[in-house]
Order: sequence, then C-alpha cells, then structure tokens
Amino acid sequence: MLKQFAAVALVFAASAPAFASSDDAWKEFAAEVETGCLAATSDTLKDATAVVDPFGSESYGLAVVSGIAGTDTQVSMICVFDKETKAVEVGGELDLAGAVKR
Repeated sequence: MLKQFAAVALVFAASAPAFASSDDAWKEFAAEVETGCLAATSDTLKDATAVVDPFGSESYGLAVVSGIAGTDTQVSMICVFDKETKAVEVGGELDLAGAVKR
C-alpha cells in the first residue's frame, strides 16, 4: 500500500505545474523584458532606461521606458512583453513632465 501511495504521489508531483518561481527566474524574466523593451524603443529614444514590473501580469511582462525623444524632450513609453511568444509592443510617447497631477 505504501508503495502505491508513493507511486501516485510521484506521478502527481511530476505532472503538477510549478506554482512558485525562484528569485533567479524572476530576475532573468525582468532582464529579458528590459532587454526587449530597450531594443524596441532604440529607434525612438536616446539614453533610454526601463523600469520593469518584477512579475508583470498573468500574460505579459510590463515596463515603462523613458528617454529623450527626437525633439529633445524627456518622454516615457509603455512596453508590453508577451510571456508566451516573447513579442514586444510599445505604446506612444507620453510626456510625463507635462502631465497634470491630481
């Protein structure tokens, strides 16, 4: 009976999805998002930096990329990194310095 229980437990453990990721895996994910987002904005922004949400949403890595636009204006762009396909998309330029705080 104990052998049957151990065999069932082993099969269940092997087939169960991983519910927690290691710190190293999350750091690697954040670096991948940062690299992808900086590359996607390299034609638009000079001296860009990215602030990456450490976990993203369920389906996407998320970042805000900031840098100097062609008009020598500091702007930010929202970047979305598809966790499954690794595709990167960016939104338009946001002038956060000119934004009205509420």
